[in-house]
Amino acid sequence: MTLKSRLTAVLAMAVVVGIGLATPTLATSRVSSASTPSCGIYWGSQPKPGSAAPSSAIVQDVSTGQHACYDRLVIDVQGGPVGRWTASYAESEPNCYKCWYARGGANLNVVLSNPAVPSPDGLHSTAVDDWYEAADVSDYRTFRHVREVDFGPDGVFYALGVRAHLPFRIFTLDGPGSDSRLVIDVAHKW
Repeated sequence: MTLKSRLTAVLAMAVVVGIGLATPTLATSRVSSASTPSCGIYWGSQPKPGSAAPSSAIVQDVSTGQHACYDRLVIDVQGGPVGRWTASYAESEPNCYKCWYARGGANLNVVLSNPAVPSPDGLHSTAVDDWYEAADVSDYRTFRHVREVDFGPDGVFYALGVRAHLPFRIFTLDGPGSDSRLVIDVAHKW
């Protein structure tokens, strides 16, 4: 065997071994990138109850925001802490005017024990201008509809329509001053 044929044989074996070694690495990198959650979000979609005591601080406002990895709903509470809350997905009933649901592929129900003050017309609380469209989310990536379903001295119930059953988190923030906020983030994707 000549030197040239030996070198050719060694190079051919090196290429075959290199391909064999590279293939598992490529496969592993594809699997690991596919199983990595979007934006590193590990929130999950199970019901999330809060453990705070009920509060007499008044629900003042509802607002929304868009972020790179999630859409956000903020419920402002005036003059005290956020009371007991819970958030969970519920099955939808399309075209049901008086149901506790909102437009979208999935409904995230948010219940807050803080009272809400009725508006002068009595149809909604003073926290929103319109109970059926509590916030404009028409061009949001994940949110489809925010609806104030029920309100009163014992608390407020919001139906948040989202694109699909997606991971979410819920937490409270203190301030400014003696006010506080309940924040609900829903991820754009898993």
